[in-house]
Amino acid sequence: MNKSELIRTLAEERKISMEEATDIVKIFFDSMKEALKNGNRVEIRGFASFKIKEYKGYQGRNPKTGEKVEVKPKRLPFFRSGKDLREYINS
Repeated sequence: MNKSELIRTLAEERKISMEEATDIVKIFFDSMKEALKNGNRVEIRGFASFKIKEYKGYQGRNPKTGEKVEVKPKRLPFFRSGKDLREYINS
């Protein structure tokens, strides 16, 4: 399922316009992104939790040339499924 399908399903299930459904989905995802950007953890009980993992910079190497390169520190989102979701999928 992609974002468009999610919006269409929401509009059909709740009998609302596509514009309203689009706004709801956009607000939902924008709120999650903003929380993660600010370093907060997002938890949707029974579904999943999201958090940011921080990685330190390090000295790497270009596999093609063997040249040493500096890899900058980075922050990446991390997804962990909830217990209810795991049980539902495995039932």
